[in-house]
Amino acid sequence: MPATKNVYRITFVNRDRIYEIYARHVGASGIPGFVQVGELLFGERSSVVVDPSEESLRSEFKGVKRTHIPVHAVMRIDEVEKPGPARISEAGSGGNVTPFPTPSPESSK
Repeated sequence: MPATKNVYRITFVNRDRIYEIYARHVGASGIPGFVQVGELLFGERSSVVVDPSEESLRSEFKGVKRTHIPVHAVMRIDEVEKPGPARISEAGSGGNVTPFPTPSPESSK
C-alpha cells in the first residue's frame, strides 16, 4: 500500500496581502521564529482558464525548494485532502481573519 502524501494549505500575510499556498512539507525551521515550507504545489498549467494570482505566485516562487515564513505572519496551516488554487488577496478584502498588527516602517521614525 503506497504511503499517503500530506498536503498542507498555508495562509500567511506578506506586504499587506494574504497568500494562500499549498505544500507537501511544513515544519519547524532551523532559523528561530520561522516556519519552513517545502515542495510547493501549484495547479496544472494545461487548463484553459489562467488564474493571474496563481501565475504570479508561480513566478514568485520559481526555483524555490524551501521557503521560511516568519511565525508571526502565519495565519493558519491546514492539512487538506488535495491542493487547490494558490492565490493572493488583499488583506482588507472583506475576509473574516485579521492579521496580527506589525509595526510599519513609518512608525520607527
